[in-house]
Amino acid sequence: MDERVYLVTGAAGFLGSTITRQLVEQGKRVRAFVLAGDPAIKFIPKEAEIVEGDLTDIDSLEPLFAVPEGTKTVMLHIASFVSVKPEFDQRLVDINVGGCKNVIELCLRHPECEKMVYCSSIGAIPELPMGTPIAEVDYFDETKVVGCYSMTKAWASQEVLDAVHHRGLNACIVHPSGIMGPGDYAMSDITQTIISIFSGEMTSGVDGTFNIVDVRDLAAGCIAAVDKGRCGECYILANEVIAFRDFLNTAIKLRGGEPVKAFIPIEVAGIMGSVMEAASKITGNEPLLTSFNIYNLGRNNEFDTTKAREELGYTTRPYEETISDMVAWLIEQGVLTDETNGSNK
Repeated sequence: MDERVYLVTGAAGFLGSTITRQLVEQGKRVRAFVLAGDPAIKFIPKEAEIVEGDLTDIDSLEPLFAVPEGTKTVMLHIASFVSVKPEFDQRLVDINVGGCKNVIELCLRHPECEKMVYCSSIGAIPELPMGTPIAEVDYFDETKVVGCYSMTKAWASQEVLDAVHHRGLNACIVHPSGIMGPGDYAMSDITQTIISIFSGEMTSGVDGTFNIVDVRDLAAGCIAAVDKGRCGECYILANEVIAFRDFLNTAIKLRGGEPVKAFIPIEVAGIMGSVMEAASKITGNEPLLTSFNIYNLGRNNEFDTTKAREELGYTTRPYEETISDMVAWLIEQGVLTDETNGSNK
């Protein structure tokens, strides 16, 4: 029987709460680290022990690691500050880099912590030319990626590898792509997109691609990395690249509607994004499109998941299943109604 205590940072977030839920369902002992006063604490399973603190305050992390003598722990460092804005933001550095360094330090201080799994991002890996699948790397250079968020995830990833190679840390890294699925209480952009589709509000799209995975599959991959991930190794947890028009029309088909035919070319969308960003600086309103959004839709989104599938047993489910389960969950939450769900009543 697994008597270890699983320490999970970011346990109130979309991925972190799903990991916590899966661990609890597996009968694991879970200690969930959350930001003090986070209203999403209510979504964490009651079986998990809650520890409140701040990643940037190393002293507040100490209670997370403190366990009775003879108890072993493992760390799943999932927490991060996410931003889709490309410009520099000190909060990203403080939380994503400084917070990760604090977690590393505590893992090293506590020999009973047997393993650390760091949740990075596919954005930490430099993009390759179109048609070339992007695989794992063994060194991270924050100057080779786009956007401040990706920069901080690359920086933090290298901090983990440096601690592995020079300080004896037992750790591996997972790189999730985009996240979707049921349980997104924060209503992220992709969930808002599904709501727009099933409410009949989305009648056009941008002709780009993306890579997105069911949160339940990502959670399972992160958990598998605890015992199966090799020390110092990285694992991409991505999906098959999908065109936005195919994703949108898959959802429309499930809704029982007619396929969308109006798609804005990526080049035109890029110009529109720049204009909207400039206008937002005057109006103070968030732009509907940004140049960074368009970059992500126009970039190479093909990732090689062979290593994770072979070593971690990582699997992904069909988009249709994820979208259907998302809609059922949104109806359950009262965000959508059976009427907005078209033929899926």
